[in-house]
Amino acid sequence: MKSKYIISIVGFFIIVLIAYKLSANKKKIDEKKNKSTETIVRIPVKVATAEEKVMELSMIKTGSIAPFKEVKALALSGGILRHVRFELGDHVNEGQVLAVMDNRALQLDLQKAETNAAKLENDLKIYTELWLGKAATQEKVTEISKNYQDAVNQVNQVKKSIDDASIKAPISGIISVKSAEQGMYINGGGEIATVINLSKAKVAVNLTESEVYQVVQGQPVKITTDVYPGKVFSGNVSFISPQADATHNYNVEIMMTNTERSLLRSGTFVYVDFSKNTSKRMLVIPREALVESTRNASVYIVSDSVVHQKAIQAGKELNGNIQVIEGLRAGDVVVTSGQINLKEGTPVRISH
Repeated sequence: MKSKYIISIVGFFIIVLIAYKLSANKKKIDEKKNKSTETIVRIPVKVATAEEKVMELSMIKTGSIAPFKEVKALALSGGILRHVRFELGDHVNEGQVLAVMDNRALQLDLQKAETNAAKLENDLKIYTELWLGKAATQEKVTEISKNYQDAVNQVNQVKKSIDDASIKAPISGIISVKSAEQGMYINGGGEIATVINLSKAKVAVNLTESEVYQVVQGQPVKITTDVYPGKVFSGNVSFISPQADATHNYNVEIMMTNTERSLLRSGTFVYVDFSKNTSKRMLVIPREALVESTRNASVYIVSDSVVHQKAIQAGKELNGNIQVIEGLRAGDVVVTSGQINLKEGTPVRISH
């Protein structure tokens, strides 16, 4: 009887020990699960909230002045520059002689050609009279006539060569580059000067895809520059490129009058205001929230500390913000920094 009692007590303690061991193992397993959950890596991101704002539809771009016309004065034939009649910065008129090649040999050739042409002209008169009096043949008259015509052509050719020896201003304007000096030898096609016309000026700017569709040919614009504080120049859009460049920007040119009183020199930086002074209520997000370009726009939305990629339809770009036409609602939280490390379903934590 006593042994049975001892066995019962020992069995009881064994059962209690097993139960304790099982409980301890379960606690360890739960701790491991909790620890595993706690070690989930969350990517730090910065966020912004999509919100409706009343935005001024202003669009001011930076551009630079380019001359209305810029043409190089070229030598039509090769030779030594005997006279140079311009200096850097001179105002010249179209057709004005800028330089003259050494044409003394051509002048001698012209004298010879004119003398020969005069002699053949006289011979032609004499033989024509003789032919009318039947004292010369038609063949002789035809031969002399042909020789006379060749001589006249030779005179005209030498005169043209002498005229080509005078290098003239291709347009009216200012000498911006002087490339030759008296006594230099210039090859045919060689440059002696560059003439720029600043009576009008072109302003070149680059517009994004969303911006270029807000501009039309002939649209008036306002132009300002730090060179003349407070002064506003007027211009009109004269050209809109039909094709984007490698960076998906479109070249746009504005033509403006350039007066002597407030002359804007080539290369001057200016601000071009395309604004139409209107405002509109719209849903906007920061420009940096876009994962791709405005053409294929998408953003990462944060929901319950997890991100989901969402395609959107982007509109105008306004002061660092992008208009959202479709795909988001006011109050949606979008990622603005850290997108490079994200994909659909990535856990995140918001950093400030």
